[in-house]
Parts: sequence; C-alpha cells; structure tokens
Amino acid sequence: MNFLDDNEVTHGLIRFLDASPTALFAAKNLSVELDRNGYTRLYEGETWRLREGQGYYVCRNESALIAFRVPRRDFRGFQILAGHLDSPLFRIKTNAEIEVDAKYVKLNTEGYGGMLMAPWLDRPLSVAGRVVVRTENGVESRLVNIDRDLLIIPNVAIHMNREANSGMKFNAQTDLLPLLGTLPVAEEKTEPQAECSIGSAFLCLVADAAGVKPEDILDSDLFVYNRMKATVLGLHQEFICSGRLDDLQCAFATFQGFLASAPGESAAVYCAFDNEEVGSSTKQGANSDFLRNVLTRVCSAFGCSDEERMRKMSNSFMISADNAHSIHPNHPELADPTNRPVINGGIVIKYSANQKYTTDAVSGAIMRAVCEKAGVPCQTFHNRSDMAGGSTLGNISTTQLAVNTVDIGLPQLAMHSPYETAGVKDTGYLIRAAKTFCSGSVLSRGDGSFTLHF
Repeated sequence: MNFLDDNEVTHGLIRFLDASPTALFAAKNLSVELDRNGYTRLYEGETWRLREGQGYYVCRNESALIAFRVPRRDFRGFQILAGHLDSPLFRIKTNAEIEVDAKYVKLNTEGYGGMLMAPWLDRPLSVAGRVVVRTENGVESRLVNIDRDLLIIPNVAIHMNREANSGMKFNAQTDLLPLLGTLPVAEEKTEPQAECSIGSAFLCLVADAAGVKPEDILDSDLFVYNRMKATVLGLHQEFICSGRLDDLQCAFATFQGFLASAPGESAAVYCAFDNEEVGSSTKQGANSDFLRNVLTRVCSAFGCSDEERMRKMSNSFMISADNAHSIHPNHPELADPTNRPVINGGIVIKYSANQKYTTDAVSGAIMRAVCEKAGVPCQTFHNRSDMAGGSTLGNISTTQLAVNTVDIGLPQLAMHSPYETAGVKDTGYLIRAAKTFCSGSVLSRGDGSFTLHF
C-alpha cells in the first residue's frame, strides 16, 4: 500500500471496515494479513522459541491480538502501539426469538457499550459473531456472518408518537429489538423449516451459516451490526463514513505503520485489545495480563534477567490510539475554547486532568517529536471543563504495564453512532507516525530525560 496516496489508504481502510463487523472478524482479518507478511502465530499454551528479526503474533479469545518483531537479541525496549477492535453493538441474548401476536418474530438483544441509539432504527442490519460447536474431542469456535440484509428496527410512525421529534427516550428492551420476520401458518412451512423443529428458525439460520447442525451449537457470541457499507463523500471527497470507525480507523492505521516499520534498537509491538467499550476488564481487555505476559515471555525467550526486563520497560513507550472528537459543525460550542480538533487536521493528542487520558507533558512532547519527524500535523484535545467526556485504554493498560504512554486519536464526528464520519487524510497521517515510531526508540534511565532515536 502506498502510504502517501490517500486514495489507496482509504480504500484499504474501507475493505477492512466492511470485512470486520465485530471484533472477532477484525482480529481474524489482522491475523490473515500477518500471515501474508511472514509472521508466525504463537499460542499462549505452547513453548515460545523466538528468533531475532522474525515477526510473531498471538491471539487471545479470538478477539484480541498482539504482534511483535524483535530486531536483535540485545534490544533496548519496546515501542508499543495499542488500540481496540470492539465497537458499540447489540448482543443477541440466549433464547433470542420473541413472537408478537403470532405474526412477527423479533430478536431479544441487549446493548454492548455506550451507543447513540436513534441511528440504529430504520436501516438494514444483520448478525455476526461466533458459535461454539461440539466436536469429538471437545468444542470448537466458528465465525459466523449472515452476509445479507436480515433485520430492521422499525420506528414508530409519527402519527402514533406525536412527540417523537421533541426528544425521544429509548427503552432498550421495548424500542430497540430488531424485527427478524413473520410467522408462516403451518401449511405454508417449507421442508427446510420442518427440519429445524429441534430449535428456532434463527438458530437454524445461524447453524446454516456456520456449516453445522443446529443441535451441535452449544453456545454463541452473536451481535447485530449495521449493514451500510463504508463510503467516501464530501465536496472534495474528504470524508470517510462507516460503522466502527471508532476504533478500527486507528487499529488499521497503526497496523499498517507497524508492518511498514524497520525496528532498529527496540522491538516493535502492535496490540489490539477487545472490550474497551465496556471497561476493558476482561481477559482480552487492556486491564488484563495479556500484554504484560507477552512482553515478559519475549524477554525470557531472549535470556533476559528480571533486572534486564525492568530496564527494558523503562526504555519503552506506548501510543494508545483511540479516536477523538472533532468540532461538530452544528454545535461548535461543545468543544473546548482553545483546543478544537478538526477532521483532516492531523493526529489528536488527548489530555485530561483526571487522567482519563494518560498523556502528560513528557509523553505529549515525545508524541509531538514523532509527528514532527514523520512530517504529519498534530492537534490537541481537552474536554470542556463542564463536561465529563469519555475515557480510553491508555490509563487502564498502564495499571498492568507501567510504561510512559500517550493517548491519541483521529478526529471524527458522531462517535458511537452505527455510522460515523472521519477524514481521509488522517488515516495516512497516523500510518506515517506509527511507522516512524516503530522504527525508532525512546530511551530513558527514569530521570525525566529521554533520548529519541527516529
């Protein structure tokens, strides 16, 4: 991919977005790309035998992934890029089918993550995730994507809710359940439906997509996702619109920069967590031991003592990349008076006095130096002092791995909508910054001074 060509970068991002309806698929797509680039998959339950210069990756829960490349046995530290693969969705509950007046069938769901609810209505939706099936020796996971327009969450007509445009408060249990279909009368049932008598029609649909019998499905992690494809629009084709830009835009850009880098003194690490949108406190989240364990095992594989490993941590740096808020064209008053990121204005360095973002003067300065070396613009973000704002994985991950960290993002609109808006130029900016970062080193004794090699 030509990182200087915004058109090629954007089309690469669009392909990744459209192929990644859930974190499971995003991790799978990253794994496939790592395989193509000669990386070797490792497994946490097996012995690791690592070689200098070789690329490796390891997955956890099939929805989180860490890749790394150690340039030499006496590497100085780790240059870590971290992001997340999950986005707000609707999870499908167990025993999902609900019949309405013996005419309709809808699915019972619950919200995953903090979402804008209204945009989910009146648009084509479908289902993706995984099923766990029985095997001769135990169980096996299979990814499932019902790749067609399947569901819709219909609005109530204005005639029946005259206050709909005066402010709607949604009830997730009553207003947001997706419509699956109608119930046929008995004599209209087809032979395939008769074969599904052991389970629901929805279960049979999922089983068919997974290539198994319904009775072999023991459990599932299935989600409703928006079917609208990613697209480019705007007067100058300057905007990219898609579901899951938060945080797949950052995950894609840092991944491409990681692949293109040429590590010198330090080891380059790419980390894509799951479950950031629900607090990161899972075995595959930023608050788990996943990253810490991987880096510890890398050090052990190259014969590092505990003291040497601790020195390498002091000579390590993390960029936590999770999308940021742009000034809203209809509500510019919601932005901070003096820190006002704009789409296509460059990488956003995020600050928070209460450490919802982990950036401080040191890590912010280092990130500015990275951007300057990469030749890309950067901006700053603070929440308004009278607004709580959100958080991200940077400060959470440092509870598990105490390294200097900066929180950044790419500016976007409509964060946590099922269809978000960002800039075509910003993806390329982050790719170049990530490449520069992973090719260099951030070295420190722990005295507040840093030597930067880029």
